[in-house]
Amino acid sequence: MKMKNPLKGMGLPNVDSSSLEYNEIMAQIPEGKLITAKQIRDFLADRHDAQFPCPMTAGIFISLCAQASCERTDDRISFWRTLKSEGELNPKYPGGIEYQKEKLSKEGHTFTKKGRKNIRYFVENYENNLYDL
Repeated sequence: MKMKNPLKGMGLPNVDSSSLEYNEIMAQIPEGKLITAKQIRDFLADRHDAQFPCPMTAGIFISLCAQASCERTDDRISFWRTLKSEGELNPKYPGGIEYQKEKLSKEGHTFTKKGRKNIRYFVENYENNLYDL
């Protein structure tokens, strides 16, 4: 069954980006700096003069970029610097949370955890280290 787009016909253009655009943005984040998926979505919405950056598509493309980076020998990107909203670490990245924590710790970041059963990790004060696109 095909789902209907609830925004169809409302005059709100979607962002029509490729994973290469996400890769390009993620590749430019310098050591010690961070970026969130929302920042990337908003940047691409502005670039494409669109109003609706799809969070699901963005998450898929960001995960694909991380996986592809690990599978190639050249042009690797520092995907671990791209966080989910509110500075949350991404468990879908290659190596999972532990790998991302290790890489970010080496760059001077510290973490907090939330939850009892479904534990989630966040970079403390991530807002102070956000990269300005």
